[in-house]
Amino acid sequence: MSALICGQWLHFYDGWLDKCCFNQPLVLHSDNGAPMKCLTMEAKLEELGVTALLSRPSVSNDNPYSESLFRTLKYRPQWPSKGFNSLTETREWVDNFVTWYNDEHKHSKLNFVSPSQRHAMQDKEILSKRRTVLEEAQGRNPMRWPNGIRNCEPVGPVMLNPDKEPETDVRNVA
Repeated sequence: MSALICGQWLHFYDGWLDKCCFNQPLVLHSDNGAPMKCLTMEAKLEELGVTALLSRPSVSNDNPYSESLFRTLKYRPQWPSKGFNSLTETREWVDNFVTWYNDEHKHSKLNFVSPSQRHAMQDKEILSKRRTVLEEAQGRNPMRWPNGIRNCEPVGPVMLNPDKEPETDVRNVA
């Protein structure tokens, strides 16, 4: 992220904090990447009253949803390997990515339905139809599925770190 874009984001973020967060302690959870550990970022977060909570070294699942999202983002063929040329270009790219991720991307942990379909509670019907199609295809060509068809059951509740007690006194941002 260029210094200009980072500075503009932090200016927006500063105004947003004043309007939306009403005296609640804020935590920015991120990885241990150099941009998040640099003195400029640390100083700005301190100025804003935000505590930086960095992932533990060599622990890839501190925030598995964020890690998964950013891996998906960085490995998109459309990801600009040389960076963005402007804030407008960055915003357009992110807007297109979010639309694709929510509406088109079939997520493996959701048994290949999109997050929007899951959120709209359409996954049960979609997976039921998929099971019917796969069972019919298996009946016509059983050799193709020696281990059975794909799991077409809707997934249960999806949570972040389900074995941990939620923190009630800290609001996580990011």
